[in-house]
Amino acid sequence: MQIRILVVDDEQDNCDYLKLILTKEGYEVVTQTDPTQTVDVLRTSDFHLVVLDMMMPQMSGTDVLEQIRKVDSDIAVVVATAYPHVDSAVASLKLQASDYVKKPLEPEAFLGTIEAALARKGLSRDPEAELHRTIGRTIRDSRKAQDLTLKQLARRTGLSVSLLSQIERAESSASISSLYKIASALRLRMAELFGNT
Repeated sequence: MQIRILVVDDEQDNCDYLKLILTKEGYEVVTQTDPTQTVDVLRTSDFHLVVLDMMMPQMSGTDVLEQIRKVDSDIAVVVATAYPHVDSAVASLKLQASDYVKKPLEPEAFLGTIEAALARKGLSRDPEAELHRTIGRTIRDSRKAQDLTLKQLARRTGLSVSLLSQIERAESSASISSLYKIASALRLRMAELFGNT
């Protein structure tokens, strides 16, 4: 899935800079320099996250965020400001901003904030990592529902406790043969491991 991000900042240079950072990471980015148009853009296109500047001449970030929440209560919004202030932070959080970052943005920290905000919405840029998490979660949930310990599952499958633990935590990708053994031991169809019921 292509993650789509809307950047709202009245300064074109900031928009271009954020677009460069985000597109390099594989995100699809649309920029908007007129905050009064934000809600119209959100209504006409589907976005997963908004990066919103707090200080803009036509309209404050808090006002824009308030408007966004009227049309979309779920979209992730990361507020960026060069002038962090307790009042604006509190107002942003009341309006369910996902995070609040200080400008100038440090690219790595900013990207970490974006990934964390998307992850809290169950969105991942890396479909393979998401698949590993789904498989791990399915195995763990099924094992626990059957009151099995990792050790007991290891005995049933012939796989090590360490490997099973890594698969459940999505730290290791399992071979098809290992997944088949796990599915058989848990009395699941292979497709169920992938989240297909």
